[in-house]
Amino acid sequence: MRELASDVADWEGPFAVASVVAVRGSAPREVGAALAVHPDGRVVGSVSGGCVEGAVYELALSVLETGTPQLARFGYSAEDAFAVGLTCGGELEVFVQVVTPEIRSALQASLDGRPVVLTRSLETGSCEVAFPSYAVSRSSVVDGRLVESWGTAPRLLVFGAIDYAAALARQGKLLGYHVTVCDARPVFATPERFPAADEVVVDWPHRYLASTPVDPDTAVCVLTHDPKFDVPLLKEALRLPVGFVGALGSRRTHLDRLARLRAEGVTEAELARLRSPIGLDLGARTPEETAVSIAAEIIAVRRGGGGLPLTTTDTPIHKEDPNGPDLPQRRRDAWRPAAPPVAGHAPVVCRA
Repeated sequence: MRELASDVADWEGPFAVASVVAVRGSAPREVGAALAVHPDGRVVGSVSGGCVEGAVYELALSVLETGTPQLARFGYSAEDAFAVGLTCGGELEVFVQVVTPEIRSALQASLDGRPVVLTRSLETGSCEVAFPSYAVSRSSVVDGRLVESWGTAPRLLVFGAIDYAAALARQGKLLGYHVTVCDARPVFATPERFPAADEVVVDWPHRYLASTPVDPDTAVCVLTHDPKFDVPLLKEALRLPVGFVGALGSRRTHLDRLARLRAEGVTEAELARLRSPIGLDLGARTPEETAVSIAAEIIAVRRGGGGLPLTTTDTPIHKEDPNGPDLPQRRRDAWRPAAPPVAGHAPVVCRA
């Protein structure tokens, strides 16, 4: 539901919230996906990518009229191709209720960048909200309750204040990342050159990375093209529990980079984590196209995709979660706290 926060922030009075609470088989949205309906007809969000949105909209209007929460199931109908259902062959359950003060509080906290845990009864619609110091983003149903844990936005750390970084920052924001661009050169690392970034940092890349919080959802993209930046930065990054480490460059640059990293004591197991040359093979040439290829690889690594055209595969489009029937979140609970800052040094940080 957190994706609705900015859209409904100015909605006054009651409105209905429809949330996916179960997914079976192939379906386009995961548990926690949500749609909001205002009495005046405004609609934001999605629960199925379009398959059953009309039926959920009507159900939401009914809930707004009666005030009584409802749980509905939608699935594919082989008898009637035009029946309300999921033509992809899956099945989902949607819980609809009128917004509560707890839901409003949780959405506002998410906008403020605070971790939130929202728990809702699927029988009565009663809600509880908590604000822990740290949370792993995940939605699940436990004992008849929808538990939505919203951590802070995952981080995309882009090193190298170049035109490719500006394009990648835009892609990162589109995917919901908190984007940081870092470079040691103050003439290039300016907020004006990277308007899509949440922050622009002037600091030596390896020093900044060693002193900033990271976790398994963090993606590190090295675009600097300079060994004096690349080698110490990648040496640090490959020893951190981040989810993605990639570096831009030609294949010749990659081989030279590997030799330099080995000389610095980086092990073969650590080097195996390096995605270089970064990006999927899309034939990209422009900074914008390259940013799309990099973002695509980040998604593939995060979600367990193969990076192949779907026309060449026959596996399910939506991967099954090995821990249950819901679609995967691929969240890992390991977290590395920030290292202490370097004595006598304070990086320059420009926030958007």
